[in-house]
Amino acid sequence: MGIAVAINQIKDMFAVVMLAGIYGLVSASFFVTLDAVDVAFTEASVGAGISTLLMLTTVAMTGRTEHEASHKPMLALFVVMVTGGLLIYGTFDMPYFGSVDAPVQNHVGPRYILDSMQEIGVPNMVTSVLASYRGFDTFGEVTVIFTAGIGVLALLSVVRRPEDDTAIEAINDSMHEKHLILRVVIKTLIPFILLYAFYVQFHGDFGPGGGFQAGVIFAAGIILYAMLFGLSLARRVIKQPLVQLLSAIGVLIYGSVGVVSMLNGGSFLDYGVLSADPIAGQHLGILLIELGVGVTVASVMIIIFFSFAGRSEYQQAKKGKSL
Repeated sequence: MGIAVAINQIKDMFAVVMLAGIYGLVSASFFVTLDAVDVAFTEASVGAGISTLLMLTTVAMTGRTEHEASHKPMLALFVVMVTGGLLIYGTFDMPYFGSVDAPVQNHVGPRYILDSMQEIGVPNMVTSVLASYRGFDTFGEVTVIFTAGIGVLALLSVVRRPEDDTAIEAINDSMHEKHLILRVVIKTLIPFILLYAFYVQFHGDFGPGGGFQAGVIFAAGIILYAMLFGLSLARRVIKQPLVQLLSAIGVLIYGSVGVVSMLNGGSFLDYGVLSADPIAGQHLGILLIELGVGVTVASVMIIIFFSFAGRSEYQQAKKGKSL
């Protein structure tokens, strides 16, 4: 009876995760109808893609019973409640949603719409805003993503021994031999997925796309490979120490562009001084910082999946040994 209840609970959790993925795809279609194609790109790749994969992995490695808490984290609850209250209080000074008198409608929006092409020279206005006008803010976002990857590594890293790898490979061989058709189809699709990620990466100046979307799409291709062919084989193809190094290199590329801008006499992330032609300098700076964004996002997404899936495989190997 208890096993049947547990199976029903697992089915319910997987149903919720799949509904979340469907919701992401529907939301992406709404953004497309509103001509917000860049946002639709992000929602489809992150909301319906990577998030669904990570939640499925989390559900797979989560037990059906919860350990009893050894202490009550009242201090943490108090800090969260105070922080949440301050954030809500801060929203009281914000203009009403859709207000025509909001500063964004009177100053910021018209400046981007009317002057971005002359100042930045990028046809995709979203890219000019995120990569140039708000380049410092985007640098902070990339740093947060890198920090999240480091946090996941610190919390979920597993010390792997050779005998554990042998047991894990045996489990993978028994699981993945059953999916021959899927393996053949995915093996054909993965090169096109990665190629499309490069297209989105380097075409973000002229159309929907950019480093965030390209990084997630590239990571989705690697994760798909790992899910079908096993994590051990994926780790041989994509070395995890290299991925960790690339996650830091992406942030370094972004920050280095700002440092070079300062050495050339401009402000931090002022791309206009990178070339004799300010517009050409903007194009060069945006290309480089978008490359840094794509490298960091792809690396961190792969790190998070490897950490979650690796811990799940480690637990399965331990259970196999105990049996």
